[in-house]
Amino acid sequence: MALVLGVDSSTQSTKVEMRDADSGELIGSGRAPHPSTSPPRSEQNPEAWREALVEARQQAGSIAVVAMAIAAQQHGLVALDRDGQVIRPAKLWNDTESAPDAQWLVEQLGGPEAWTEACGSMPVSSLTISKLSWLHRCEPEHFDRIAQVLLPHDWLTYRMSGRFTTDRGDASGTGYWSPAEGRWRPDLLDVVDDTKDWASCLPEVLGPTDTVREREGAVIAPGTGDNMAAALGVALEPGQVAMSIGTSGTVSTVSEQPVADPKGYVAGFADASGRFLPLVCTLNATKVVQAFARVLGADLNEFDRLALAAPPGAGGLVLVPYLDGERTPNLPGATGTLGGLRGDVTAEQVARAAVEGVVCGLLDALDALRVSGVRVRAGDGIVLLGGGARSHAFQRVLADLSRAPVTVPRGEPVATGACVQAASVLHQTPPQEVASAWEVGAGHAVEPSEDVDARAVRAAYAEVRHRDYIAPRRSNPPETPDEEDAGE
Repeated sequence: MALVLGVDSSTQSTKVEMRDADSGELIGSGRAPHPSTSPPRSEQNPEAWREALVEARQQAGSIAVVAMAIAAQQHGLVALDRDGQVIRPAKLWNDTESAPDAQWLVEQLGGPEAWTEACGSMPVSSLTISKLSWLHRCEPEHFDRIAQVLLPHDWLTYRMSGRFTTDRGDASGTGYWSPAEGRWRPDLLDVVDDTKDWASCLPEVLGPTDTVREREGAVIAPGTGDNMAAALGVALEPGQVAMSIGTSGTVSTVSEQPVADPKGYVAGFADASGRFLPLVCTLNATKVVQAFARVLGADLNEFDRLALAAPPGAGGLVLVPYLDGERTPNLPGATGTLGGLRGDVTAEQVARAAVEGVVCGLLDALDALRVSGVRVRAGDGIVLLGGGARSHAFQRVLADLSRAPVTVPRGEPVATGACVQAASVLHQTPPQEVASAWEVGAGHAVEPSEDVDARAVRAAYAEVRHRDYIAPRRSNPPETPDEEDAGE
């Protein structure tokens, strides 16, 4: 039996799967934690990712594999010197210290529309280009040493192969690669510093079935970003909606054409199959549940039970969960709001409000995707991914408030998607064909309840959100277009 290895190096942990290269049958798996982080400064030593990969691989079993692919958290900045050594800890996607740099970058090109036309996405603190600008501004001695700029999956692949490579999916989340043109845009990096030879700092962008290198009898695939791998891991089809509830929340679909949202709310990513992956990201997801579970003194299973015990609408309690700032809408300095508190508040209501707040934020993100003109078929059902997908409360609330069936696939979709890519490169077959043949999107479905007033729950959330976040900014005219509200 020939086996492939898929790696998911996320913010919180590394997860691996070993699967049969022909059938996709799961043979082994493993998981190892990463050091915890907390915005606004969210950094990790890349070596911790490699150590976690080794540990997770050992848990999966010692059987040799014939191909492997690494997927990892998008956007993070790994800066190397001329000797290939890491200059400083990697800034992660959810590090918000570069928010002023993102705003400054937007202004340099005259607004969001110019950026989305150039590279599909508007700079926010998450994007790599914003973090490079931060490094240039705050740590010039480190910036001057940069010889290679890599993303987390690029660095892990480099450690496995010795080559500086990436793929179109992960490259599209940097803020300096154009999905529409299929090329790096060093002229955008010149906005940060026009004296550096950026072309020499950037990895080679490989195609979906290209080989990085063969090592010890195993083919190394290009790898990709976690959202792109997840799309492969559930065989996401054009127009089909995927929502991920992990450290961040995301809403995405596959598109046959590149997407450039002039308002900048939708990130016009490429995917790992040769198509495109328009995506809207929220900054606060499972950490919201973890925070309120800690406050209530409950473990996650008990928190799930509490949330399901409260009625829809949480008895009038509303949480706008911008605990660590927010990306959509772009409010990097925001904090959360808990509205509707009364003297008879219960633990069940608090838990329910936390879950509903995260879900309402994701549904707002879905609305932003629709408003931008992206074709979505949410009524046909939503594929629920990420660690939060295991929560029965998230499954139930999402189905009820979206009024659509929710499917929870088996396994770890990002690691599964990496396995799909590895088999695709091994067999030289388009990855979407491998994903379809493996039937990776199968899972259990949760149907919406007909007696839940979804409109009332979302309206209550929108009222608090508008009162505390939108109206105050409108009373003081925004200085930059990116301060406007998504979907308003």
